[in-house]
Amino acid sequence: MIGRTVSHYKILSKLGEGGMGVVYKAEDTKLGRTVALKFLPPELTRDEAAKTRFLHEARAASALQHHNICTIHEIGETPEEQLFISMDCYDGQTLKQKIASGPLPLEEALDLAVQVAEGLAKAHGAGMVHRDVKPANIMVTGDGIAKILDFGLAKLAGQTKVTRTGTTLGTVAYMSPEQARGDAVDHRTDIWSLGVVLHEMLTGTRPFTSEYDQALVYSILNDEPASLKSLRPDVPIELAHAVAKTLRKDPGERFQSMEAFVSTLGFIRRQHEAKREGFQPGTGRASPSIAVLPFVNMSPDPENEYFSDGLTEDIIDALTQVPGLRVMARTSAFAFRGKETDVREIGARLNVEHILEGSVRRAGSRLRVTAQLVKASDGYHLWSQRFDREMTDVFAIQDEISQAIVEKLRLRLSGDRPLVKRYTENLAAYDLCLKARYHLTKVTQEGYELGRQYCEQAIALDPNYALAYVVLSEYCTGSSYWGFAKPRESLPKARSAALEALRLDDTIAETHSALGVVLGMGEFDWQGAEREFRRALELNPSSAVARYYYGHWFLLPLGRVEEALTEDRRALEMDPLDPFYNSQVGYLLHASRQFEAAVAQLKHAIDLDPAFFESYWLLSITHAQTGRLDEAIAAAEKANELSGGIARTLGLLGRAYGLAGRTAEARQLLEELEARHRSSHVPPSSIAMIHRGLGDLEKGLEWWVRGVEEHDLLLVMSLKAEPGYDSLRSHPTYQALLRKMNMEP
Repeated sequence: MIGRTVSHYKILSKLGEGGMGVVYKAEDTKLGRTVALKFLPPELTRDEAAKTRFLHEARAASALQHHNICTIHEIGETPEEQLFISMDCYDGQTLKQKIASGPLPLEEALDLAVQVAEGLAKAHGAGMVHRDVKPANIMVTGDGIAKILDFGLAKLAGQTKVTRTGTTLGTVAYMSPEQARGDAVDHRTDIWSLGVVLHEMLTGTRPFTSEYDQALVYSILNDEPASLKSLRPDVPIELAHAVAKTLRKDPGERFQSMEAFVSTLGFIRRQHEAKREGFQPGTGRASPSIAVLPFVNMSPDPENEYFSDGLTEDIIDALTQVPGLRVMARTSAFAFRGKETDVREIGARLNVEHILEGSVRRAGSRLRVTAQLVKASDGYHLWSQRFDREMTDVFAIQDEISQAIVEKLRLRLSGDRPLVKRYTENLAAYDLCLKARYHLTKVTQEGYELGRQYCEQAIALDPNYALAYVVLSEYCTGSSYWGFAKPRESLPKARSAALEALRLDDTIAETHSALGVVLGMGEFDWQGAEREFRRALELNPSSAVARYYYGHWFLLPLGRVEEALTEDRRALEMDPLDPFYNSQVGYLLHASRQFEAAVAQLKHAIDLDPAFFESYWLLSITHAQTGRLDEAIAAAEKANELSGGIARTLGLLGRAYGLAGRTAEARQLLEELEARHRSSHVPPSSIAMIHRGLGDLEKGLEWWVRGVEEHDLLLVMSLKAEPGYDSLRSHPTYQALLRKMNMEP
């Protein structure tokens, strides 16, 4: 088989062989990438009904998009009518090979179990059950990423039970009791199998063993496994209980969803990490922690959600000022909006000890705010109160809630001062600023325009409202970054707004971050930018926003990618469920040439918010960099669809088409962007992208020169660090552009 070309795949070497077929390493001669080809045994698909069933399962499996599930590219057939699957080829080893060397370290076993569980949870959500979860079907890449293999093959082979002759179509040691009996199975059979795999990772042995299949089945159906704790004393008792729960004979007594198992494993892993670092919850040695869930809008008008969100954010901001209190950032806490999630699960997923939840009812000038502080480990209420007040008391309500939390958690404040800072006494201006912040988070051109209008109205009502100027500065910068406005016009406005905010109040961390962006990206004053970013971190080291700005808008443009990755990861620790921060960490992994890890991270960001176009945009870049042009096009098309066809995503899509040789489509998008450019703003980087995709280097460089002159933020941010520009680094124009931006070539 080696050396033979099948379809457009040239067979390079044999990777392995098992009951479900032979796997070869191959070159995709059409797209110039390395893939794995699995040739299925002819007896599995000789029957036409079986072949049809397999193709149905394979199509469903190929639709699964998750960073812990092996990507299927194509189902093909040889001239001899032997079916094969083309899939991603990973550098690494199977989990079976890793376990052969002995039990895994506790931290590694937990990490891999969580990854596999998350992948299976994604599949279960799509209505697919694996049926053959075992170490041989889990690949572990060199970056430590777990990839689940062979979705759909177990069902094809009819893996349900051991035959009368004692042979098996599956791997008996990992079968659930219902599977071994030949009963109908559901997602809980995968929970059993993963429990067996986790037991084996931790001990090096399976919970049920025998030399003969029939005896092994008897043990699975009738025997209880030895205590995990007795086999490995350093295993946390909570983990031993969790594994035992997965191995209950009755499916109704196991975890009832893979998500619940993921949540439990995540909680155990965080507890173990805290103990390893010398912290014990409740002993006073660990920093108290809290997540403020979005206050529920109970007002008759659903449009008042901006107000309940704003009140929540103000309380979060106030609590971040409390020394020794770790506060979960906005987006991660807001991820649970509208979900009936138990507070214990929320606490485990966010790794916090306390939850603040509440509601807001606004009617005219009257407010009713309820709040309750809950201990996440057991759901016990520590404090609750209802406030029936006038709108004029909104700041006092926020401060009373914050002070109550400080008192209940026995924290000490520095000085006798209110926690909630009043940036304005004008309630109408405050209300308008809340609306502005609410609309800017939508990252749409319409949302940005509404945000600007509300900001300007707030400032008109109170010209001394420092926070409104900060939001206005962020609007101006953001509209430039997303391509909604010309940087040469909007960045000076961002500078003026930041300086005015600074004149009114120089203690707001976000003001210094906003000014840092303008000084660096807009004026190429990197020394001044660093001064402002560092001042922001001094004022609020717990600010995820300040960490992100310093990493992505200062360190990244200067090519200091590893430092930028450290800062963005710190932001992610404070806001782990934020799809934006997750996507930006993905890009920094891309910029540091960790492409496989970047793809996994970006797919995780997509899982968090499948409607956020930026994650697909960045995923397309990474796929293109590794030669996966079909995937690059698919991701670019999705980004363009979700963004509504903004210039940034059209440029990306045109680039992908050009790289893939779809020249006519690329040129059509190029003409569309050039036509737009004649009548409205189009970032030069978007047009340069398509020229480079078409191989027109000089035209691309011409648009780069325009981009630097216009301070195209996307171009300035990526020019020094982007791996896709490696071939141009010695070009005189490239080096001249770096010098123009006050960067060393």
